[in-house]
Amino acid sequence: MSELNKNDHREIGRELDLFTFSDLVGSGLPLWTPKGTIVREELDKFVWELRSKHEYGRVTIPHITKKDLYETSGHWDKFSEELFRITSREGREMALKPMNCPHHTQIFARKPHSYREMPQRYAETTMVYRDEQSGELGGLTRVLSITQDDSHVFCRTSQIKEEFMIIWDVVDSFYKIFGFTLRVRLSFRDPKEPQKYLGTKEIWDKAEKELTEIAEERRADFFEGQGEAALYGPKLDFMAKNSAGREWQVATIQLDMNLPDRFDLVCINEKGEKERIVMIHSAITGSLERCTAVLLEHFEGVLPTWLSPVQVRLLPISEKHNDYAKKVYDNLIENGIRTEIDQDNETLGKKIRDAKLMKIPYLLVIGDKEVESNQVTVESRQGNEGSQKLEKFLEKIQKEIKERN
Repeated sequence: MSELNKNDHREIGRELDLFTFSDLVGSGLPLWTPKGTIVREELDKFVWELRSKHEYGRVTIPHITKKDLYETSGHWDKFSEELFRITSREGREMALKPMNCPHHTQIFARKPHSYREMPQRYAETTMVYRDEQSGELGGLTRVLSITQDDSHVFCRTSQIKEEFMIIWDVVDSFYKIFGFTLRVRLSFRDPKEPQKYLGTKEIWDKAEKELTEIAEERRADFFEGQGEAALYGPKLDFMAKNSAGREWQVATIQLDMNLPDRFDLVCINEKGEKERIVMIHSAITGSLERCTAVLLEHFEGVLPTWLSPVQVRLLPISEKHNDYAKKVYDNLIENGIRTEIDQDNETLGKKIRDAKLMKIPYLLVIGDKEVESNQVTVESRQGNEGSQKLEKFLEKIQKEIKERN
């Protein structure tokens, strides 16, 4: 238990000053500090880099909607207890969005689409809100405000397999960087409780068969999870085991043949006829909150350099070295390296200990020798790397960040 507590993401997040909670704001509503926000943005930027290779278009939607949207989608009937409801001054009943897919259907439906334009790929990173029970909330892993790197692909039935493979490649690329080995849960409906799901048995049979064939073709390590499906369709849930042996659900890819039916989403095919399309939902991080929690515990707070909120801390030995330290600082900042200077009137030993507690990847010591030789002495997580020209260090750290080592 002591080891588990030490690796608890809540404790690590507090020590590294990444996020906090306030009784005045409410439980389940994390507040992200400047350092924590850097971690979130770096994760999101990585996801977008991977997606942008596949012609995803960014979209933006509001955080509230009329009741009508969720009545049409079926969420109001099936999901109403978990909705944060709002009543306008004019008495209109509205809700904070618990998911983004119904909004995205309306972006697709804004105009007719030819088969030549398919697929349409939309993505955005945005918060959704779910009214979870207070006893179910815990750190970043179960919150009321969930940040999803959400995407929806609107495609023809003949394009399902190719689009799933593209998203699966993105998932593999993302988690490979962190050293995770993934296995996949085929999250299917519970046939004993058909009332929990939207759509007919025929639609579900077809969708589940499609996902099984994709997993088999991928030669994935997969297993079936009955009753784990989404409201509107079956899904692939990716499971990652962290360094402590704990397994987490991370990314998800979901096949949806129901919402296109409910919103009458079509494209015009080669014969000039309307053809029903399908939707593929995906979130690579699952949520930025859960992903951050998983990574903090997996790395025990020792985040890779590209993801660390502070990548370099400068340690001038005394006040007379501050001017040179400031020049080094300006150079690093200009080159995009997240850098701090420790100008406290403390011993070098204490400055090094403080920096290591904050798990900063690189410490640059600056004293008389470094000022005279126009160099820096580099202390990394691997140990003392000796004195070197700043240009050499800069080249090394930029390569490490670019390659996400």
